[in-house]
Amino acid sequence: MQVTVETTTGLERKLTVGIPADEIDTAVNTKLVDAAKNVKINGFRPGKVPMREVKRRYGKAVREEVLGEVIGAKFYEAVSQEKLNPAGMPHIERKQDEPGLDFQFIATFEVYPEFEIKGLENIEITRYSAEVQDADVDNMIEKLREQRAEFKAVERAAQDGDQVKIDFSGKIDGEEFEGGSAAGHDLVLGSNSMIPGFEAGVEGAKAGEERDVTVTFPEEYHQEDLRGKEAVFTITVHEVQEKTLPEVNEEFIKQFNPNESELEPFKVDVRKNMERELSNALKNKVKQQAMEGLLEQNEIEVPKALVDQEIDRQRKQMVQQFGGGQQFDYSTLPAELFEEQATRSVKLGLLLGEFINVHEIKADADKVRETIEELAQPYEDSEEVIKYYYDNDQQLKQVESLVLEDTAVDKIVAGAQVADETVDYEEAVKPAAAPGAEEE
Repeated sequence: MQVTVETTTGLERKLTVGIPADEIDTAVNTKLVDAAKNVKINGFRPGKVPMREVKRRYGKAVREEVLGEVIGAKFYEAVSQEKLNPAGMPHIERKQDEPGLDFQFIATFEVYPEFEIKGLENIEITRYSAEVQDADVDNMIEKLREQRAEFKAVERAAQDGDQVKIDFSGKIDGEEFEGGSAAGHDLVLGSNSMIPGFEAGVEGAKAGEERDVTVTFPEEYHQEDLRGKEAVFTITVHEVQEKTLPEVNEEFIKQFNPNESELEPFKVDVRKNMERELSNALKNKVKQQAMEGLLEQNEIEVPKALVDQEIDRQRKQMVQQFGGGQQFDYSTLPAELFEEQATRSVKLGLLLGEFINVHEIKADADKVRETIEELAQPYEDSEEVIKYYYDNDQQLKQVESLVLEDTAVDKIVAGAQVADETVDYEEAVKPAAAPGAEEE
């Protein structure tokens, strides 16, 4: 077997493989001899079909079968010989393919980048700490009340916090525009779900009242043709509803814990859940900073094949998330919507994988057990949940990967510049800004 390797652009390699004709011919003849034992052709007894007839009928198909097998086997033999690490499937082109002549094919593919992790000492991380205070628990219970709030009709003018049922129709320069009308729309005043000025224009209105409200679309409005334009909305109020919060009584408490009815034990449960959320939030903040630092300090080229695979994965995930169903062709979603995030994800995966490999990091069994117990804690029958994880290889591997990643993050943090800062609960659990997003 003759092999030559050419670097075309970046991570792309072109592998030319030559295979002696007699090697192909021997493999073809062997298969034809085996086939001759079993083929059935009218006019010949089983096993007595002349080889020339077998070759005439099946020679071309058998040669194609052999070449498929040879290309696969010789490709992996060649990349092993040349110490190449392919990323994604190769594109195969047959260059010389005639019986009796040496066979030659070209495989074009990308390889994984080679790099060394560097710059850990330049990564800056703020490690936050916080505690759940009594006031935080009280605020959380108020939020739970808000979630269970009901709206009841009242005979008065609408005010901030009320829900109104309205019809509205918007016009620009006297002409209606797409998306500017709705009927039977429920709007909570003060929710800021409408463009500035709209909700304020409804305040003070009573059921049965109609009024015109003039507003201006923001310059950053998502619909480009409406940006900065003045519109007049004719709004009809059908009903004004006042928000009422449930009392924190036995009925309310049992909605969250059927086995509890008293306020103080309920507060203990709420605090435990908040402390669990706080612990995860603090850990994730450190993790995100460590990952961002790793990316910033290590700029690497990534194989397009891996980015394309990640784009497809994210497409499928989006379709599942929004309930597109199997009938929706996820490949119709534009690749550019996912390309930036997919590229970042692939880079991070390669960097983290190399870091784990270089430092020979393993998923500690005790840490895996501890993580599974934490995941099982919110469930009533936690032991059954723990058993489920250990009985399910796929779920167990996911936890092991999580532990592996967390262990790597701990090692990154150990080599970084770390500053400690104490914050309150609300600040601690606030989601971090997405990578690349501007802070307000």
